[in-house]
Amino acid sequence: MANHKSALKRHKQNLKRAQRNRANRTRVKNAVKAVRLAVLEKDAQAADAAFIRATSILDKSAGKGAIHRRTAARKISRLAKAVKGLIQG
Repeated sequence: MANHKSALKRHKQNLKRAQRNRANRTRVKNAVKAVRLAVLEKDAQAADAAFIRATSILDKSAGKGAIHRRTAARKISRLAKAVKGLIQG
């Protein structure tokens, strides 16, 4: 464990940030899961609404650094493709 005051503060900050990032990643997973579930159930309206919500959550998490921006872009792209296929097909 750290002995210096500044190192103790840094440790507390790291714990707080790790907890916040974990919460953001969980939120992302749940949002993506909601879109995938709506697509599986072939519910176009629910899928579209869930996709809009998931896009916002993914962008915010990427902006905060909880997930990488390219990971967020990839997930949004794949979800968009799934929802578009459901609406058109």
